[in-house]
Amino acid sequence: MDDPVPVVIVGAGPTGVMAARLLAVHGVRSVVLDRWPTAYPRPRAVHLDDEVCRILHRAGVYEEFAAVSRPAEGLRLLGPDHRVLAQFSRGTADGAHGHPQANMFDQPTLEAILRRAVDHDPLVTLRGGVEVTSVSVDGDGAVAVAVTDRGSGERQTLRARYVLGCDGANSTVRARISSRVRDLGFAQRWLVVDVDTDAGIDAWEGVHQVCDPRRAATFMRVGARRYRWEFRLLPGETAEAMSAPQILHELVRPWTKDLPFEALAVVRCAEYTFRAQLADRWRVGPVFLLGDAAHLTPPFIGQGLGSGLRDAANLTWKLAAVLTGGLPDAALDSYETERRPHVTALIRLAVGVGRAMTQGGEVGNLLRRVVAPRLVHVPGLRARVLDSTTAPLRRSALRRPRRSPWSRNGRLCPNPVLGDGQRLDDVLGSSFAVLALGPLPPQVAAEARRRRVVLVPVEPASALGRWLCRGGARAALVRPDRTVMRTGADGAALLRAAPVLPPAG
Repeated sequence: MDDPVPVVIVGAGPTGVMAARLLAVHGVRSVVLDRWPTAYPRPRAVHLDDEVCRILHRAGVYEEFAAVSRPAEGLRLLGPDHRVLAQFSRGTADGAHGHPQANMFDQPTLEAILRRAVDHDPLVTLRGGVEVTSVSVDGDGAVAVAVTDRGSGERQTLRARYVLGCDGANSTVRARISSRVRDLGFAQRWLVVDVDTDAGIDAWEGVHQVCDPRRAATFMRVGARRYRWEFRLLPGETAEAMSAPQILHELVRPWTKDLPFEALAVVRCAEYTFRAQLADRWRVGPVFLLGDAAHLTPPFIGQGLGSGLRDAANLTWKLAAVLTGGLPDAALDSYETERRPHVTALIRLAVGVGRAMTQGGEVGNLLRRVVAPRLVHVPGLRARVLDSTTAPLRRSALRRPRRSPWSRNGRLCPNPVLGDGQRLDDVLGSSFAVLALGPLPPQVAAEARRRRVVLVPVEPASALGRWLCRGGARAALVRPDRTVMRTGADGAALLRAAPVLPPAG
């Protein structure tokens, strides 16, 4: 019998292709299966934050993404009459993570970039036009993945050490492992309208949120020619009826003003139900769920796609370490332990923001008119609204507990420019790293080379040094996903705690 493929990935959306790309960076071979022959051509996600941009950098695609994305300038809250209630403006310069905090983009363009990155990679095989019909663990502990070619009807069974279900909200893999979806009590029907135009729309280039229980709406510029509107649908309204040109024109007129509707090419006009959901199990033996197969997030804080890419970044380096013997299989339990609370917090935040902006009737409108203009003057609130920093990961086998509120454990390390002009991420690559104040003895450097751990001496007065000191540490052990695994006073001791990873591909 043929040896199993190290990893089979079901679903070739951004999460699945990113997982394949990151596995290849660690030298791990994968096969990606998708029911569609090519990437889905319609726009969906439009926002990624600076934390997720670090994942794109690690995958080697950030520069291409930056060339086609557009930093957003903040958030504007509007009343039902489109008068400005409050505006939270942010700069578009690089933040602590080395990238703009909010980045707008066209999802098909991002998917094309990701697919180009794996097209000629000998460690990635991408097969489109195939249907996965069964996923089951065989007697040898491998996973049997039954596949049917949608064109020819030919059937085949692949064997894999691990399977990643990245196949979306209607996941076949999730159904096959009997994982159930738990609803978190939020469902709203919205009309999503994407347009392309070279006419230009003269509007502030942040995100516009119309706070209105009757017709809540969102508007944002996505790219040089692309714009998106989202309108909450009323009971009885359908996307088909609302997509009539005269109705669409009235909906978008507050932003387009005197611009003829004929100048807007409608790329997509479709109904979506924004939901908040979690799968009850993300791992069953060697099978894992990632992205929309594991969780659905309402779009109000722009974290849906980013959460899937975070899943891929969290799991892939662990799989690589397990496949090469650097970690036990049990260490993979840390994936759900870490990611579930993190994404749950983001979902609940998105639900809270959505309700605050869309519910409450006339009383809600009155409260928003009174309260929103004062929000920008609340100390610290403006920074909190605009801050893209997400919560630290929970304790796991691969993340030490936080002994103080300012502990760096579980948080992403920053990505400052170092003394040689490089950013930290350029130095770290896809390895474990020890960041330590002051020089370390030569024997420690030699051990780091043997263990393929990057040593970064840190000047106390530098941005990285101040970050360590504020966290009460002299050294930090940083994982390949840039999460701080543990901190301490002894860099050599942290070095010995780093799992052994395979050489970078």
